[in-house]
Amino acid sequence: MKRHYATGVETRRKIIATAADLFHKQGVHLTSPDEIIEASETGKGQFYHYFKNKEGLVHEVLLTHLEMISSGRSPVSYDVDSWDELRECFLIHIKLQERFNMTRGCPIGTVGNEVTERDELIRQDVNLIFQVIKNKLASFFIREKAKGNLRADADAEQLANFSLATLQGAMMIGKVQRSSRPVEIAIGEAWKHIERYRTDGALLDKSSSTTLSRRRLARKRKKKQSKTGKPESTHASRSQRGKSEKPK
Repeated sequence: MKRHYATGVETRRKIIATAADLFHKQGVHLTSPDEIIEASETGKGQFYHYFKNKEGLVHEVLLTHLEMISSGRSPVSYDVDSWDELRECFLIHIKLQERFNMTRGCPIGTVGNEVTERDELIRQDVNLIFQVIKNKLASFFIREKAKGNLRADADAEQLANFSLATLQGAMMIGKVQRSSRPVEIAIGEAWKHIERYRTDGALLDKSSSTTLSRRRLARKRKKKQSKTGKPESTHASRSQRGKSEKPK
């Protein structure tokens, strides 16, 4: 019995993981139970043993996302304790999109974008996840304000909502344009906005701008190299320098 139970748990997890990836890739409405069953290499009887319908599976997928975010085990950590960690939290969203060549957005946001008036359970699930993320970010701003690192008029909850909305909107535009540039620009502007409330030396904007500038420069070099087939030289050749140094 114990061995059968372990196999059942593993099968259920496999179906949830497969569904999560397909929902992230192509959305909920375009993903059928049969496609999930085939991709997970399970059976129809197993699928409907663990999930009454597709809506029930979507609910379980979102609960899995919620548990991972709440426990700090998600690819993005929202348990921020420093400005450097906040910056990394923002920037890692770009890295995750680039893993999929900018063809995907946020896995939770992708599901949320498909919510209709009839999807109240799913809407509540997505809203709860966003609330947890917002509360984690707000907790950081509250602690910084208590330390005197934020202005008295800084609203921690509004800053957290602003950060969350910026990331979600930026990732959607990045996906549509198939480019990380709009995401980088949105994050850069977000830093500038947050900077206005800081009172602790405000080094965040400079460091984040440097990071984003390096990313843009690397992207330009990569694009030029793909066209020419040769790596871009960062220094002039000796002969070129010699010619430029000759007196006219």
